[in-house]
Amino acid sequence: MNPIRVGLLGSGIVGSGVFNVLKRNRVEITRRAGREIVVTQICARNLEKAQALVGNDVKVVADPIQMATSAEVDVLVEVIGGTTISKQATLAAINAGKAVVTANKALLASHGNEIFAIARTKGVPVMFEAAVAGGIPIIKALREGLAANHIEWVAGIINGTTNFILSKMRSQKLSFEEALKEAQRLGYAEADPTFDIEGIDAAHKLTLLSAIAFGIPVQFSKVTVEGISTLQSQDIAYAEELGYRIKLLGITRRHENGIELRVHPTLIPARRLIANVEGAMNAVLIKGDAVGATLYYGPGAGSEPTASAIIADLVDVTRLFTADPEHRVPSLAFQYEALADTPILPMSEVKTATYMRLRVADESGVLADITRILADSNISIDALLQKEAEDGSSETDLIILTHVVKEGAVNAAIARMQMLRTVKSKVVRLRMEELS
Repeated sequence: MNPIRVGLLGSGIVGSGVFNVLKRNRVEITRRAGREIVVTQICARNLEKAQALVGNDVKVVADPIQMATSAEVDVLVEVIGGTTISKQATLAAINAGKAVVTANKALLASHGNEIFAIARTKGVPVMFEAAVAGGIPIIKALREGLAANHIEWVAGIINGTTNFILSKMRSQKLSFEEALKEAQRLGYAEADPTFDIEGIDAAHKLTLLSAIAFGIPVQFSKVTVEGISTLQSQDIAYAEELGYRIKLLGITRRHENGIELRVHPTLIPARRLIANVEGAMNAVLIKGDAVGATLYYGPGAGSEPTASAIIADLVDVTRLFTADPEHRVPSLAFQYEALADTPILPMSEVKTATYMRLRVADESGVLADITRILADSNISIDALLQKEAEDGSSETDLIILTHVVKEGAVNAAIARMQMLRTVKSKVVRLRMEELS
């Protein structure tokens, strides 16, 4: 049987990983797929670098569209990122009847609905296991392994850079700026880390997880996103003292009236397994009605972990070449005509417990004023901690943990607190999740 011929778009960290793993594990991969999978063409900006990677047996080209539509390519593997050339090449391949495997979460989060619709009309698969959580097979688990379940919620540490930074801030008492510099020195963070530290990368991934979990279109524009760049080390220390750890979580949860879709720093009880995921590792927790809570843990990035996910998709694509397109696993898990238009809830309607830190004047009546505001907003206090200011001033830090309440009520209460003469700085608010 003829081999499956791959056009590899990109020769960087991930592209080189795909080529090397395919070459090293050729026999084992062929045994699993039933046919050999070979890279026949590679497209890259640096042609000399690409040629050095693949040797003389693979054709090196400069034009992505030419490769995507080549008669010598059966599957396009896109690993260059971005949403311009990658989109053009992906759509060109699909319109030419090629299958596509991509690691590009930004592309699918922004243009996935269009890409999946065109792929459906052309009868070709679009696979994207590597787009979320790197080497963790989370897409397959959610799309196929948990198909019997009514998914209730998904919560994940899905950005390794931010998890590394938060781990360093907690374990070594570093400031955010110090932890970021360490992440950049070790190669975990880019020179411009904005996409990671502001939560955008995690939001791209959460968009895909939510679509697969609940059978809805991808809706990146509706994700509420908060990053970690303003997070202060003292809040990490206070959270630890209260039995919590702070992680940047992507959370999507189903309700009768809509779906939560949010990324933000979150306090999690330290006893939870996901709270103990350290360094650049990823973890995703999924709650289904039949199976309960299941946790998936592993490296969220890197050359060969990401290649592992891409090649798993290539093996699936190889098997699918003999399957009727109407009987393949849909890209977003649910049959196309069964996708729901369930609304995404505005953040003001989302209910969470809340951590608040207030720098207040150390004088009588302050606590009474604050608790009165909370009571007026029907916000119940779960725990309260008062800490003297370390700078020796006549001010104190007041840390309040609330029970679960609507976001809108918390926002209104904070606005009133901020107007008090005795509140001396901006109120810090973080959300909390039990994940039980």
